Order: sequence, then C-alpha cells, then structure tokens
Amino acid sequence: MADEIPILDLAPLLAGEPGALDRLGAELRRAFTEVGFYFIRHHGVPQALIDSAFEAAARFHAQPLEAKMAMSFNRDNIGYLPMRGNTTRMNAVDGIKKPNGNEAVFFKRELPADHPDRVSGRRFRGPNQWPSDLPGFRETALAYAGAMESLGRRLVPIYAAALGLPHDWFDDKFREPMFTLRMTHYPQQAPTAEADEWGLAPHADTSFMTILAQNKVPGLSIRLPDGRWIDAPAIEGTFLVNGGMMLRRWTNHLFLATPHRVTNRSGQERYAIPFFMDCDYEAVMAPVPTCVTPDNPPRYPPFTYLDFMNEYSGANYGDRPSAGVALQGA
Repeated sequence: MADEIPILDLAPLLAGEPGALDRLGAELRRAFTEVGFYFIRHHGVPQALIDSAFEAAARFHAQPLEAKMAMSFNRDNIGYLPMRGNTTRMNAVDGIKKPNGNEAVFFKRELPADHPDRVSGRRFRGPNQWPSDLPGFRETALAYAGAMESLGRRLVPIYAAALGLPHDWFDDKFREPMFTLRMTHYPQQAPTAEADEWGLAPHADTSFMTILAQNKVPGLSIRLPDGRWIDAPAIEGTFLVNGGMMLRRWTNHLFLATPHRVTNRSGQERYAIPFFMDCDYEAVMAPVPTCVTPDNPPRYPPFTYLDFMNEYSGANYGDRPSAGVALQGA
C-alpha cells in the first residue's frame, strides 16, 4: 500500500537545489488534500539516534510499575500514563471507545527553572519528569526531541509553499514551537480480543504535525478519505508524517486530519515514538488567508495553542465532559 501514500524526497531541498521547495510544496498539497499522510526520505536524521530512542522507550517501560507511577501524568500533559489510562473521545471516530490498551510517557521542551513560563506556572510549560534509575535516558530523549524539532522546522516552509504563501510565512509562528515526545508501549493483544479492543482507538491527531519513526512491528492503520482502512507500510529510512486538527482548523478544512488506529496482534511487544509539533505558545492562528474563499468562509475564530490544548486535554484525559470535533468523512 506504499503507493497510496506520497513520498517526499528532501535531498534536493537539503542540497539547496533551485525550485526544490516549490516542487515539494506541490507534492505536500496533494498529500494533504488526497490522503492526509506522507513519507519523507533523505531527511538527515541518523538511524543510530532513531534506534537509540526506540531502545530508550523499551527501557523505560520495562521498569517496575511503581517507578513509572512516580512520574504520574500531570496538568501539563507531562509524565506517565498507565495502561488504559486514557480514552479517546475528542477527535474520535465513531464515538467514545474503551480505554486505550497502551501505556505512555510524555516529554515537552526542557525549560530552565528560571524561565518566565516556568516561574509563572503556565500550563503545558512545566518541568519534564525523568526516571531516576535509567542512565542515559534523559540525554537520549532530549537528543531525539531536538532532532525532531529541527526536522519539523525544516518542513514548515514546505507547508507555506503548499498553501501558496511566501516561504517564510510561518516563521514567526514557529520560533519556539510547542512539542511533545510520546514514548508508547503497546503490549501484545490476544488474537481473540474483541473488535473494539484497540491499542489506540481510531482518531485524528491534535497536532499541526506528527512525525513518526518507522516501526518494525506492524500495527498502524490509516483510514483514507474514501473510507478504506489500509495498513501503513514501513518504508526503511523514512518518517511518516501527518497533520492533525490544529492543521485542519488553521487551513480552514483545506488540509485533512486523517483518522488512524493501532492494534498489536503481532505476537511481539510494540513501541512507538511519535513527535507532535505545534506552533509557538502565544501564536494566534486565524484561518490561513489562501484557504478562505467566498465558498469557504472562516470556520473558526482565531485561537492559540493554549485554547486548543485545554479543549483537547479536558476531553481525552477526563478534566471535563467529552467534546466532539467534526472529521472529514465521518
């Protein structure tokens, strides 16, 4: 099914070839108006770093439960969520599901203790929590997050080109992007498990951009706009990238936020290390001007990262009653 999902080759862009950015923009536009996912190859991230991040995720989840629970998930969406610790409600496909059959740990940007956002207690800007007895884990997680942020920032001008905007149009909105590194463990599911027992229930992401390292253990499926579910192929040496509801809102529904799901009936333990990147904390997102037409007037008022994430986390992590967001094809 690799032919269903476009592959963007970054080598010409990284080499500075004239016209590369606009060519990639046209490919990205097709990806986000027809599929909602794309692969990138020749991205410049060392495979050794990717392998180290997967190994770090496995090391973290191999710890005793009490060690992980000492890093309990908090109001900043940082820390450890135990098995079946959340239920996909917002951005869900076909309504509320059973709790998700995975455990995960979340990290955000590492800020110094005297950073104004830390001092003032701004939500989603709190300190990361780190395991106390995993040598090298923190360094690996931060190195991987840094590489993913750099990659994401290299991709952002392609989005501007895809939307018919000046290549630097997003620059002031991604000076210090918000991001989350999630390290997830999907235990083996019994072959006889019920059909609605998901490792991660069908949903659309929340982010502007999700960058997913290729997984040797299968389990990810994607729902195409025509309603078909396909198993995501694992193409060696690539990342799989998709957009979420932040991108969909910002582009006034021009770009897709394609639903996907995870099951693990592989007979192996499965780990994933998705990186979710969003705009700056204070950036104001009004519908992109090239996405507003007489036939498609603005669908949303301007919003910020905090506005958006308060709505999302309240629905999925139990702070308040569930909320719904319309999905394409739903």
